[in-house]
Amino acid sequence: MTLRLVDKWDKVFKKSDKVNHKKVSFKNHFGIEIAADLYIPKEKSKKLPAIAISGPYGAVKEQSSGLYAQTLAERGFLTLAFDPSFTGESGGETRYMTSPDLNVEDFQASVDYLSNLEEVDPTKIAIIGICGWGGMALQTACLETRIKAVIASTMYDMTRVAGNGYFDADNNKEARKNTRIAINNQRTEDYKNGEYKLAGGVVDPVPDTAPQFLRDYHAYYKTPRGYHERSLNSNGGWVAQTNGSLLNNRILYYANEIDIPTLIIHGEKAHSRYNSETAFDMITGETKTEDAVPKPYTGVYPVGSTKIDNKELYIVEGASHVDLYDNLSKIPFERIESFLNESFEN
Repeated sequence: MTLRLVDKWDKVFKKSDKVNHKKVSFKNHFGIEIAADLYIPKEKSKKLPAIAISGPYGAVKEQSSGLYAQTLAERGFLTLAFDPSFTGESGGETRYMTSPDLNVEDFQASVDYLSNLEEVDPTKIAIIGICGWGGMALQTACLETRIKAVIASTMYDMTRVAGNGYFDADNNKEARKNTRIAINNQRTEDYKNGEYKLAGGVVDPVPDTAPQFLRDYHAYYKTPRGYHERSLNSNGGWVAQTNGSLLNNRILYYANEIDIPTLIIHGEKAHSRYNSETAFDMITGETKTEDAVPKPYTGVYPVGSTKIDNKELYIVEGASHVDLYDNLSKIPFERIESFLNESFEN
């Protein structure tokens, strides 16, 4: 499909006067055209360190990833916020499909692009993933040798959620079989109907019985704070049958072989905190979460920074999952900046 990139500023955050912005595109190795926003500091005198950013899962570059990109560009980095394949302004048919392999490739294609930009120092490239893309960023770090650092913010392991349910509540053979049956029955229906049913974005209105994290999602995706017309979560959601790809794959199998500096950030009050803490254990060889039953809003690591070699888990005091999407008083940009500079210097 031919990309039609929007010229106007249509982000959910205010445009910075310290940064030059432009739309760009590049192809991944599946031939899909990826649409992205490039943010370049106005004050620059040398080749710049660069960062590719995506997420949250089901969001678009006009939301959180763009905010991260613009904020870090204000701090001296050249940044690229991109829409994953099949979503936002990026190409790919069928729309609103997902796959861990493709998600990793999109990150790698962004590294291809950045490595060849005249303004970029190709020896100083990092990636950042937010929410479900935090897990995909870590998975990319298992494979991609050109990046010098990886950051996962408020991460989800989407393959774990697909296979085990939220908080591992459906981590059993029978539950997974029922999920497979539902997915494959949906495939039959989609083929018969000649169209793909969408799973639905964030529920609206929020039921009175909804847990707090659903209320938090609604407060971001369904209000002027974060709503965007191209965001899956703000609207119809992913294709219903696409969850089969997540169910049939598990990321982070080689997580303990990630040897580059790694920063995993999560909120103290986030329902999803167990994802980051387990990932940190997998990467470092720790066993703190081994026998822990995942519970919302609780964790096993202390607030603040836990460092093991060049790996760091940073638990942000008082922050929820969605706070790390756009709450500038909670997102630890000072630590992110210092971590990246330390990583590029070593």
